[in-house]
Amino acid sequence: MPADSVIVKHRDMPVLGSPHVATIGLLADAAATGGALSVVRVTLADGADGAQPHRHRLGTELFYLLSGGAQVLVGDELVQAGEGDLVVVPPDLPHAFAAAPGHPADLVIVIAPGIDRFEYFRMLERVALGTLPRDSLLREQERFDTWFLQSPAWEQR
Repeated sequence: MPADSVIVKHRDMPVLGSPHVATIGLLADAAATGGALSVVRVTLADGADGAQPHRHRLGTELFYLLSGGAQVLVGDELVQAGEGDLVVVPPDLPHAFAAAPGHPADLVIVIAPGIDRFEYFRMLERVALGTLPRDSLLREQERFDTWFLQSPAWEQR
């Protein structure tokens, strides 16, 4: 059965995080799109990390840079992305992203097929605030199809 239309007005978008470091705007979760996709908007301060190296077994992740500059790990390659650039990462390929040094970054991130990940982002916020232990995310890797890993290419950037 097709999903209903999804319309999210900017003023109604729930936003997590701190504008001084990183914010995550919750646009559409899988439940809202009939499982087709999940969408968030991530805004990073100059040089801030967006996500540590990880992979998704099921989902393809799309990064579209609205403004600023970003570094995106794709496999073992570090890609420099600028305004209007698009990076698509297929399932099982390691990836990570951050604002490029000297630049903020404003990105739209889409995962397809969708997975309900809004709770994952709420957990990230609680980890950042110190109200949830960091290792709690490790216990939720399967639930959110986010499998953390090590990346020498990312660590050396």
